[in-house]
Amino acid sequence: MDGAKLDGKTVAEHIVDFLERREVKHVFGLCGHTNIAVLAALAESPIDFVTVRHEQIASHAADAYARVTGKASVVLSHLSPGLTNCATGVANAALDCIPMVVIAGDIPTHYYGKHPHQEVNLHADAAQWEIYRPFVKRAWRVDRADLMAEILEKAFHLAESGQPGPVLVNVPMDIFSEVIPSDSFDRIRDNTRALKKPSIDDETAREIVEALAQAENPVAYVGGGILLAQASEELREFAEHMGLPVAHSLMGKGALRDDHPLVLGMTGFWGTELVNQSCLNADYIFAVGTRFKEADCSSWYPGYTFNIPGSKVIHIDIEPQEIGRNYPTEIGVVADAKAALRALNRVAREMYPNGFKHPALEQKITDFRTEFKARNVEMATSSAFPMMPERILADTRKALPEDAIITTDVGWNKNGVGQQFDILTPGSILTPGGFATMGFGPPGAIGAKLAAPDRVVLSLVGDGGFGQNPSMLATAVELDLGIIWLVMNNNAFGTIAGLQKAHYGLTYGTTFPGSAAAPANGPGYADIARAYGAEGHRLSAADELLPALDAAIASGKPTVLDVPMINNPTPTTGHWNILDIYSPDKEVSHVAT
Repeated sequence: MDGAKLDGKTVAEHIVDFLERREVKHVFGLCGHTNIAVLAALAESPIDFVTVRHEQIASHAADAYARVTGKASVVLSHLSPGLTNCATGVANAALDCIPMVVIAGDIPTHYYGKHPHQEVNLHADAAQWEIYRPFVKRAWRVDRADLMAEILEKAFHLAESGQPGPVLVNVPMDIFSEVIPSDSFDRIRDNTRALKKPSIDDETAREIVEALAQAENPVAYVGGGILLAQASEELREFAEHMGLPVAHSLMGKGALRDDHPLVLGMTGFWGTELVNQSCLNADYIFAVGTRFKEADCSSWYPGYTFNIPGSKVIHIDIEPQEIGRNYPTEIGVVADAKAALRALNRVAREMYPNGFKHPALEQKITDFRTEFKARNVEMATSSAFPMMPERILADTRKALPEDAIITTDVGWNKNGVGQQFDILTPGSILTPGGFATMGFGPPGAIGAKLAAPDRVVLSLVGDGGFGQNPSMLATAVELDLGIIWLVMNNNAFGTIAGLQKAHYGLTYGTTFPGSAAAPANGPGYADIARAYGAEGHRLSAADELLPALDAAIASGKPTVLDVPMINNPTPTTGHWNILDIYSPDKEVSHVAT
């Protein structure tokens, strides 16, 4: 103990020192009696603690922050209700493979099993950490102060390596306050900050390049793994050299600029005829960083998006379990997308120095885009009010700079954006994919703006999603974050309302009283914004949107735009199994409500 007294630092202070050495700039969270020792240590640190009014806001903001920075974000949570409030955002990050370290306070070790205030102990003593086990990569309960350094080091490495994801470090409050020597933290001081990632050998690279070179109709199919690996430039180089058309999943949107001459678009239920048909006709699918998920693959039904078996699959992913999970694979490679594509580019240039050009294919893509936009012109320029969703997206794209970051939520702002909204800077769209969490977008914008303060950040969100947790406005106002929240307000949980109306002929429990044009006693989102100290404007005509967006961007102030919208469904060309469940043997999808 003499060393501890001389050192004079609590575990909480050592944790903050550790985070500083890892160059952590922000910690997201909410106070509680179990974690104020850490807050006291942060008070003397250059690390900013981002205070929120609800823990789900913290975990969603941290999720988006990690997507923009490419590093594990940090969340500080209170025990029990704090940890469960935080859980939805952590699970969302887990299903989208976002690195995050959650540090949570817990009951004191000497009260395990006595049922002190807020203990989770119905099946085991001091068991709150087990709540996170189904969706984090690992959950630790720290029962000895001298193990904290080792666990923290493992936590960051695990969160960022392999298939990234969240981890939980659960800390009893007495351990936060225990004074310990620095020895255990000194031992890890010079350890590597990041692990080297696996690539592929030249023999495998040659096998892949040769297969693609000999294929008649190869298609590259990419997912969010490209963006997680920051491999967009390597993908562009490989696609251009091999002449590969590029299809993408929802999470892979923006892996290449949407106006790139080889980009086909998003596959699946909300995919266009061009991309779904191109994938159906492919003899080889070159898949990188994708899970072949249900909506992206039309529920894996043949004849809609993929014909596998039939098409042969080359699949590269950092996680072995993803390869062959949903489709048989001819060549499966466990590797980091960026490292693998670097090797493939080098080998492809050696084997085929002149590369491959397919001008007829590029012309086909160009012609389809022209025709698709022409089909949408009427909707995209409509003066109807409430507004057409296509007009909202078109005007938003006009107003935003190319490198603006948008966060989406669920509904038109996710599905319609995936189909119709051009992303012109890789990694500039942040979408809740695997968990599809309603309410991700608004707090996600806070994390994105903190990570990239010089870029325009806009949250495209429905009224259902915005209403999940509007208290994130308090944090944005307090930190003076010039974020724009564009509320696509159809006075309903619109996608579900359209689904229910199509299959059951009613909208019970899916719409709100009144209409988008005249909601009955509903929340005034512009008024809510002003109550929190933000700017708030409710539009009354379609022609007001573009000037309102320009003004909001120029002001640099947190601004909510309440935009009444007609609840039309996003057009579909793929399939989703839920339609068969609700209406077997019928051609029924979503309808307007």
